[in-house]
Amino acid sequence: MLDELRGRVGALELHDFDEIGVPPGADLAWRHRANEEWVRQALAYQADGLDLLLAGQTPLGELLAAPSASRLEAISACLLDCDDTTRLERLEARGPEWLSTTGGTLEVYLNWAGWMRGHAADPRSRPEVIRCDAAWPEMRWSRWSDWRAGDPRWHVRVIETSALPVEGVAEELAEWIDGERALFHSDSHPLCARDLAEA
Repeated sequence: MLDELRGRVGALELHDFDEIGVPPGADLAWRHRANEEWVRQALAYQADGLDLLLAGQTPLGELLAAPSASRLEAISACLLDCDDTTRLERLEARGPEWLSTTGGTLEVYLNWAGWMRGHAADPRSRPEVIRCDAAWPEMRWSRWSDWRAGDPRWHVRVIETSALPVEGVAEELAEWIDGERALFHSDSHPLCARDLAEA
């Protein structure tokens, strides 16, 4: 996906979340710390006038709660989704070896996808999945804990990929990026640093 997007959008750095390395037994607290590491990388790009597109499994609520997220000029979120039948086909096409190395099951992946859909639509949809005792204690959940569904700051674009070829997904992403940049430059982006003031 990232390769297809390269060259379509200028002043954009593209990375996969797992590039930093996923240690054996990576848990929720590790993912939270890794989010902070990526936010700091985004801040370095921001200082150079570049945007970062980070591909991964990070829920918006985790990203917003990362300690340094309030220093980002703006944050945009997009969920690439597909129906469960398509998801199963895509996961099974990776082969049984791939699934065994992840330590998960097909049911776990389907459940996570369902949770991500709910989270994208409503910040109050089962927040205990990411806000629990296993969470990294540095996370700033209070930044969005009182937000509700329909809050303009909680805006996640969902791109349905079930019937789209990779080129079509890349085109949709490029259009989304252009739109988010236009909102930022017109001072009408719904989620800027001022929206993440410490509670």
